[in-house]
Amino acid sequence: MMQGKAFTLSQEALSTEAEYTDTMSGPVAACWSRRHQGAFAGVAGIPIAWMSLTGFSSEKAIVLVNGRIESFHKYQELCWELTRQGYDVYALDHRGQGCSGRLTADTQLGHVEEFDDYVSDLHTLIETQVLPANYRQLFILGHSMGGTVASLYLARHPDIFDAAALSAPMHGIKISHWMKPIASPLARVAEQLQRQPGYAPGQTPYYPKPFADNPLSQSQCRYAWFRKLYEDQPELKLGGPSSRWVWQALAAARQAVAEADGIRTPLLLLQCSEDQIVDNRAQNLFCQRVRQGGEQCRLSIIQGARHEVLFEQDRYRSPALTEILAHFSHFSTEAASTLTANSQVG
Repeated sequence: MMQGKAFTLSQEALSTEAEYTDTMSGPVAACWSRRHQGAFAGVAGIPIAWMSLTGFSSEKAIVLVNGRIESFHKYQELCWELTRQGYDVYALDHRGQGCSGRLTADTQLGHVEEFDDYVSDLHTLIETQVLPANYRQLFILGHSMGGTVASLYLARHPDIFDAAALSAPMHGIKISHWMKPIASPLARVAEQLQRQPGYAPGQTPYYPKPFADNPLSQSQCRYAWFRKLYEDQPELKLGGPSSRWVWQALAAARQAVAEADGIRTPLLLLQCSEDQIVDNRAQNLFCQRVRQGGEQCRLSIIQGARHEVLFEQDRYRSPALTEILAHFSHFSTEAASTLTANSQVG
């Protein structure tokens, strides 16, 4: 893909903590009310909820792939900002969480039978909802577990997206050095000892960790908003993962790194220096593998940011979001078409 024109973004285009309450209750809520929300049958017939915000562009769209325990409802602020930049937005809730169908009787247990089911569900969303709209430019943004799903999808479907951005992707889970070699076998043993899917050792149902103790974000207003969202919509609540999810996720993270040399989509990877959830060293290996395969993977370290950089304080979030938007703008089919036409003149 050829390079587009230089990108500039005014700070007025982004939400701020200083005006957060008014922004969320005003323009963000108004934008969110315009969404279309539906569901399709995912792998094994599980209902997969999805949403779209369309009518903002006939040319370009972003597919948003969220993380574990999340829902597209959590991303209202970001969706509003993306539509302000002239993108349509599509997102889904992964099986077993958010508005999608649960896989166990305990609705707060984070469980999956096969991690690849997440990838297959994403493919169904893209095939049935995104591609039929015939956009000229498509981009994908994956966060945390959604970054793993997006990474695997990009390796297996290399010709769909013009550019991709990964926010704190789960290319490895941050666990102690001595636990690394036994974490997956331990989770497998724990699963075998459970008569039905159950929480992995040390995991519990949903618990709203106080802001002062949370490892996700340093933005008090954004953290409080998403916790209130889950109280207002308790069906969104999800607790710890099952033993099967743990070893499936560890295997998928390794597979995402192993398959990275098959990616043919220009990548931006945002790494948070204070991340306590995912393994940053695995992200470095992922980028190396992408480059070995001949594609670019630009690693950008957000110094001081915790795991959920898209819900962080403005001083971390604004540069991160600006980088994402600049990366997508950098690869423009419209600009490429113009350059190609000009090169043919005379």
